[in-house]
Amino acid sequence: MKRLEILCVLLIATASSAQTHSYKYSRIGNDQDVSPKVTAGYALMGGGSDLDEAFRFLCEKGAGGDFLILRAAGDDDYNPYISGLCKTNSVATLIIPNREAANDPNVADIIHNAEVVFIAGGDQARYINWWKDTPVQDALNAHIAAGKPIGGTSAGLAVLGEYIYSAQGDAPDDADLTSSLALADPYISRVTVRRDFLKIGLLRNTLTDTHFAKRDRMGRSLTFLARIVQNGWSPNPREIAVDEKSAVLVNPDGKARVIGDGLGAYFMEVREKPSLCRTGTPLSFNNIAVYHAPKGAEFDLKNWSGSGGNQYSLSVERGLVSSTQAGGGIY
Repeated sequence: MKRLEILCVLLIATASSAQTHSYKYSRIGNDQDVSPKVTAGYALMGGGSDLDEAFRFLCEKGAGGDFLILRAAGDDDYNPYISGLCKTNSVATLIIPNREAANDPNVADIIHNAEVVFIAGGDQARYINWWKDTPVQDALNAHIAAGKPIGGTSAGLAVLGEYIYSAQGDAPDDADLTSSLALADPYISRVTVRRDFLKIGLLRNTLTDTHFAKRDRMGRSLTFLARIVQNGWSPNPREIAVDEKSAVLVNPDGKARVIGDGLGAYFMEVREKPSLCRTGTPLSFNNIAVYHAPKGAEFDLKNWSGSGGNQYSLSVERGLVSSTQAGGGIY
C-alpha cells in the first residue's frame, strides 16, 4: 500500500474513533456498579449556588448507589463535591457534546447503570438538539420509569417538565429573551416551546423554568403558557418556576417542599384561554393562578395546593402584567 493510502486509512480510522468516543466519562469511587433499592424523587433546582440539601435528597433516594451527572459541555467538578457531601458507591460525570455521542450505545449503558441522574446547568438548546430522539432520551425515560431519582439545575431543570423553553431562536443565549420582548409579541422567533423530552408523571402538563424572579422571567413564562394553550396542547397548562438559590424537592406521592435562600418557587395554573395571542400583537391573557411558595413552604403537585405560601392571580392586558397581590407585585 502506498504511503498516501496508508495515511488516508489512518486518518479515517482516527476520525471514526474520535466520533465514536466523543463523549467524556469521569468516575470516582467504586469501579463496580451496585444495585440498591432506590426510591423515586425529583430535585428541581432553580440555578445559581448549588444546594447541599438538594443533592443529599437525591443521594438518599439513590440509597448510596451510583450518582451520575449529565452535561453537554463543561468538566467534572461535581464529582468531588457530591462525593464529599454524601455516601455513594460512585460519582461520575458524563459529557455528551453532540448527537454522535448521544447515539453511542456505551452512553446509554452508563445512564442505565446509574441509580441517580442529575442534569447540570448549561444550555437547554443543546440538550434538546443533541439528546432528543436518541438513546440518551430513551435511557433517561427508562430511568424515570424504573422509579429512580432524577434532578436538574438551571437548563437541567428546564428540560424536566413536559413543556420546555428550548432556547432555539435567533440568539445564542436564552437570557436575551426578556419578558418585555415575549409579551410584546408571543410569536417572535425566540419564543420556542417544545414538549415530550422526559416523561415524569408528576410533571406532565407542566412547564419548568429557572432563575425566575432573579432574571424577571414571569412575563415570558406567561407567554409560554399562552402559546401552549394556543398550540392546542392543553387548555390549562401548569408551571413550576424556581428562583435562584432555591429548589423544590418532590417525593413520589407528589408532596414537595421548598428549600434554599432564594425567593422560592411559583406554582402557576392557567384557568382561561388567552383573549389575544397572535403574531405581532401584545399578549392579553387573564386569570392565571399563582401560588408563591417561599423557603419552608409545602406544595402538593397532585392536588395543586400549598401551605406556607401566598396565593394570587395575574392578568396580562396588551403586554402589561397586573396582579391581585397587595401592592400589585407580580413576584
